Amino acid sequence: MESASAFISASASIDAKIKELGDWRGKTLAKVRAIVHAADPEIVEEWKWAKAKSPGTPVWSHGGIVCTGETYKSVVKMTFARGAALKDPSRLFNSSLEGNVRRAIDIHEGEKINEAALKDLIRAAVALNLQGGPKAHPKFRKKREI
Repeated sequence: MESASAFISASASIDAKIKELGDWRGKTLAKVRAIVHAADPEIVEEWKWAKAKSPGTPVWSHGGIVCTGETYKSVVKMTFARGAALKDPSRLFNSSLEGNVRRAIDIHEGEKINEAALKDLIRAAVALNLQGGPKAHPKFRKKREI
């Protein structure tokens, strides 16, 4: 379990990122964040992968990473850690479709977010994390003994 200070600093880092962007990307990241929390009130905010050349990335977790919220010049990208294992009947995934594990949603300026479908996808990702068992990617599966 994360400490309260880690939670506060991750949330504060996400707040700072939204404020720093100050444009449609900040508003979109704030909206995505609100949708994530509405879909699962138990979600935990984290700030991961901070390095010298990268300030870090917002991450939402429950039983493992659910998704990230990356911002680029022309897109806000939600990457689902185990997206390839999720059903996507509303076809929200529109990026990173070739991978065996992750799937992403690129949100461009002015695009409307299908909130109901996104909440369903988030809930499905949490449910998959909470099921436990082998990870979606073969390298994480235990090898059978012969």
